[in-house]
Amino acid sequence: MGSAMDLVSSGNRVVVTMEHTAKSGAPKILPSCNLPLTGKAVVDLIITELAVFSVDRANGGLTLIEHAEGVTVEEITSKTAAPFKVSDKLCVMQQ
Repeated sequence: MGSAMDLVSSGNRVVVTMEHTAKSGAPKILPSCNLPLTGKAVVDLIITELAVFSVDRANGGLTLIEHAEGVTVEEITSKTAAPFKVSDKLCVMQQ
């Protein structure tokens, strides 16, 4: 897919920016990918309009590190299919 393979194999930090849910409201952050992978265990950070997750590439876990102003952890949980931890240093997203 274009230069995606170059990006994920570059050895640099990989940040995914995406919408948190589909137009139908279904979660887009899933426990596992159901599409062909460009690279496995290469994403470092996921940023959506609701939250920022750090990705533990070694163990595959997500940690919620920031949330949008006015968005609760409960709302993020309800819109995220993948399990995640909440950082002790959770803060509001900066613009």
